[in-house]
Amino acid sequence: MKKVELIHTPALLPLYNLTDKTVIVVDILRATSTMCVAFNTGVNKILPVSLPDECKMFKDFDFIIAAERNAVKIPGFDMGNSPFEFENPFLSGKNIAFTTTNGTKAIKLAKAMNPSKILIGSFLNISAVAKYVMAQDKDAVILCAGWKDKYNLEDTLFGGALLDKLQSWAVMDDDASISAHCLYKQYENNLESIVRKSSHANRFKLLNMQTDDVSFCLQQDIYSFVPEMSGEYIVNTQEEVGSRA
Repeated sequence: MKKVELIHTPALLPLYNLTDKTVIVVDILRATSTMCVAFNTGVNKILPVSLPDECKMFKDFDFIIAAERNAVKIPGFDMGNSPFEFENPFLSGKNIAFTTTNGTKAIKLAKAMNPSKILIGSFLNISAVAKYVMAQDKDAVILCAGWKDKYNLEDTLFGGALLDKLQSWAVMDDDASISAHCLYKQYENNLESIVRKSSHANRFKLLNMQTDDVSFCLQQDIYSFVPEMSGEYIVNTQEEVGSRA
């Protein structure tokens, strides 16, 4: 059997070896969920960028520029990080330069550690992710984006849910994976109730957000594709493009 590990935050990456492993980056609220929405809408490719100033430069190269910090869209950018923004049909065929507080940082850090593949995971495509991971026949690592290098609840719950789907294929022998799986099993029938208590959900509430991004991002298996890194870009290389159920 293969081995699967879970990393609670990017701050712990120096303790791990990602070389030649399949890495699943997850930022449930909201970057990796939003990326899945973007590809369902027909976006061509997404360039993850570390800093807003760097991201803004790509406007001159005909990119849509999207930037968020502390859950808020940065002024002067075309878009923020809500999945609802990325349902706009205008985005079909477009390229997006994207920077977020946690998700794009995790992707960039993982890429620097020579993994075999970097996949974009969310509840929206979780079964497709599980199938794709198992098809790679390599050890896997679930990298939670967390919140500013700290643990967060929703990414860990996703990790536990993905581990549940992988348990017949891989061994969980690290405490982080075991605890994430136990947490998920405790709340699998009522995920939204526990995520609503999370710090990030409360952050959205304080911002008086007009959309219910929490409920949207906790939907399961509405897409059947898995975005992945190809060179510097995130693309959807799979033939079957998912659609909303």
